[in-house]
Amino acid sequence: MKISNNFKKLFTTILAITVLAVSCNEDFLNVEPTGSLSNSTLANKAGVEGLLIGAYAALNGVFGNRFEAPNHWATGSILGGDANKGTDPGDYSTLNPIQRYETSPTNGDINELWRGRYEGISRCNAVLNLLAQAKDVSSEDQKRIAGEARLLRGHFYFDLKKHFNSIPYIDETILAADIPTVPNSPDVWGKIEEDLKFAYDNLPETQGAAGRVNKWAAGAYLAKAYLFQKKFAEARALFTTVIANGKTTNGKAYGLVPSYSQIYNAANDNHEESVFAVQSATNTGSVNNANWFDDLNYPYNTGPDGPGNCCGFFQPSFDLANSFRVDANGLPLLDGSYNSAANALKHDYGIESSEAFTPDAGTVDPRLDHSVGRRGIPYLDWIAHPGKAWIRAQPYAGPYSNKKYVYYKSQENTLTDGSSWTRGYATMNYTIIRFADVLLMAAEAEIEAGSLETARAYVNQVRARAANPATWVKNPDGSNAANYVIGLYNTPWTDKAVATNALRFERKLELSGEGHRFFDLVRWGIADSVLDAYLQNEAKILVTMFGGASFTAGKTEFLPIPQTQIDIQGSDVLKQNPGY
Repeated sequence: MKISNNFKKLFTTILAITVLAVSCNEDFLNVEPTGSLSNSTLANKAGVEGLLIGAYAALNGVFGNRFEAPNHWATGSILGGDANKGTDPGDYSTLNPIQRYETSPTNGDINELWRGRYEGISRCNAVLNLLAQAKDVSSEDQKRIAGEARLLRGHFYFDLKKHFNSIPYIDETILAADIPTVPNSPDVWGKIEEDLKFAYDNLPETQGAAGRVNKWAAGAYLAKAYLFQKKFAEARALFTTVIANGKTTNGKAYGLVPSYSQIYNAANDNHEESVFAVQSATNTGSVNNANWFDDLNYPYNTGPDGPGNCCGFFQPSFDLANSFRVDANGLPLLDGSYNSAANALKHDYGIESSEAFTPDAGTVDPRLDHSVGRRGIPYLDWIAHPGKAWIRAQPYAGPYSNKKYVYYKSQENTLTDGSSWTRGYATMNYTIIRFADVLLMAAEAEIEAGSLETARAYVNQVRARAANPATWVKNPDGSNAANYVIGLYNTPWTDKAVATNALRFERKLELSGEGHRFFDLVRWGIADSVLDAYLQNEAKILVTMFGGASFTAGKTEFLPIPQTQIDIQGSDVLKQNPGY
């Protein structure tokens, strides 16, 4: 479902629902206020559907703050060590302390994230309230609409939970006057489960419009919620059902997109791997209907030879790039030696674009060059990445550029909107849950159940897709752009620790830069050790940004409750997270 700006405007209007109260009896004096709609006007199927579209629109962000972005490029990927903030120290400087794990409760970005998710929740609650009043909605549509609204509400609460942990829970039964008195609590998993379970039980298997959530999206999300709570048996059973029976909104069976790069191609949106995605559109009259939250994250100063011609944020880290180093069998270096001097990727840090440079000749996972823009390797269908000329400040954030969710040169002015300050707005969906993610989450649940060989099969299914040589990045002459080698895990998994290590590293490689890494590390309970090692490695070169930075266990796993919200509701209602 491509959500237009008109739907967003409609929801803003609907939020202003009021009824003019007058003391006169004459009917002709009972006039609705100009610019507002009454419940009686909206309490029908069309009105409810309009509100529901407004709830979907909140997936894309509400307030135009990029920290609120659905892809969690800052909170999931930068905090997870996939990437550095990028650009230079003075550009979007409020992110500087955040990536050093020094976030202040007064930071305005975290307040916008909080506000945006609760705005989405408010829209879902409005749908459910109005649905109860509508008289022309069939029982089938009642279940469908309620299922969609509750899945979306479950998503917004899941997002708040993994960011802030202790949050207020507000549903459609709570009166507006009572909302400021609702305290925050970490005990909201049960409510999230209820919403996702209702959606799974009541949504249809297919829908009439691309982007609407269906039964299988709800099942995958509910299984993910079980996984986050370590309810591995429940997660395993549901993932098994979703993998065997799940299908997209249009009825196509879930599967892996044959070519890894095509997951992130705007021309291939709503593919068979898309379980739950934020829809985007261009040339609608507002660039905010596109993937506006990525407009800063294309390489810097690319001119006509590269995308966006902007800012150079979201630069992949040394740690991430080095993680794609493989052994002679094409397997990752699970012992952690990928950052050693012997194995770290050769890079062009400190080398001018006018100077000669030969890219790394060692063996690497082919997903490296679908994920990380690096010197001398073709950058989609633009040019070979020129290195320093596309980097705003190497000493601040390193030599690499983001490469996922970037539009192609051949798509300019057809799948992009050049009407604003940058050419970088594209009609490119962000996939909240994709099928490879489902397979890897299922593998995790299988490992916990002791079914190590089933887990190995799931992981190998993901790796096999990346092993197709026809899908690797090529030079203009058709040769491979680098020394790509990727193998399967052919030795049976008999040790849980070995299987767990392999699965966790596979998630790092497959899902890099997609907003999952930090939340994975936190739920696995290894964020402190992994991220302190990451900070130390980055600081070997990027001393200015990472020197002295550290992760504080027991504190930094969650963002602080925004001080603005505590000031509004009172410290007796909202309690600050530990350590802040």
